[in-house]
Amino acid sequence: MFASALEDSLAQVRILAECNNQLRLIKTMADMAILRAKKYQIKSVENKDDLTRINTKDMGNMQYKLDKLVADRIYFQEVLEETYLELALHRCFSVLTSCNREVEERDLYRICLAEEEGKNKISRRELMKQLRQQRIHIKTVAYDTNLIIDQLRSKIEDAALNSEIIGRYITNWQCARTEQHTQTINDTESGPSTAISYFRNRSDQEQRVHAEIDLLVNVFINETLAKVESWMNKYDTDMEAIDLKITIMKNKYQDEVAKRKNMEDDLAHHADQMTLWNKFKDDREKARLYRKKMTESAIIVQAWWRGLLVRLELGPFRPKKKPPIRLDKGKKK
Repeated sequence: MFASALEDSLAQVRILAECNNQLRLIKTMADMAILRAKKYQIKSVENKDDLTRINTKDMGNMQYKLDKLVADRIYFQEVLEETYLELALHRCFSVLTSCNREVEERDLYRICLAEEEGKNKISRRELMKQLRQQRIHIKTVAYDTNLIIDQLRSKIEDAALNSEIIGRYITNWQCARTEQHTQTINDTESGPSTAISYFRNRSDQEQRVHAEIDLLVNVFINETLAKVESWMNKYDTDMEAIDLKITIMKNKYQDEVAKRKNMEDDLAHHADQMTLWNKFKDDREKARLYRKKMTESAIIVQAWWRGLLVRLELGPFRPKKKPPIRLDKGKKK
């Protein structure tokens, strides 16, 4: 009985696998690359392990679901076939029990993997925390080291600057002492030579002043004449430019005035047309309302009159009198 039940189960599984055309079509489209490689006898270098081909970031992929469904169906069919054969040959359920044991062991293995993954996550979190602390420590040490290096560099720069200042001070002190000795010598020997140089400088200065005054007057006269000529030329040029600009502005003004007059005429003409059009619409609306009112009044009067004629039996609605019955003369005799 169990074997017959397994036969029915196998037949139903085959029917379920073969009759679902849409699922088979989707699976064929998903495995198109593998089927094409098999058709053209291309050796695939891909790893046959199912877990290596799974992307953990894309667990909702339809390809994974189809592969899982097909694998489950194949596994279930194989288990049923092997159990059926074992029942038929040896009348025992060792294959089924071994498959159940494998499923339980696989579940236990997965539970262990999940626990190990949790432990690994905790350890990874601790290691990341230690790594962050180590990075912070390294950054702190590097910052302190850079600070010490900057301080040493500033000290070296200060020492170089102090040495330069000291050398400059010594050089300036030597120059000052030399100038002091030179000035002492000049003060001692500058008695008679001062008067001679004074009068000589006075005469040279007077001649220089006369020559500079003459040159300055000539330069001033030449500059004044050049300025007068340049201003006259500028006056002529500016007057020509102003006349041209006035002419252009006059033409533009006349064009604008003509354009404004044309626009005013167009606006006035448009306003007249709009007034006439509004008046025409008002008159047309009044005439339409008057015709509508007269038509409705005429309809009402006609309906009232016809109703009155019908009720009073007047006019064409008057009842016709029956002609009197005439007897033949022979019959009267």
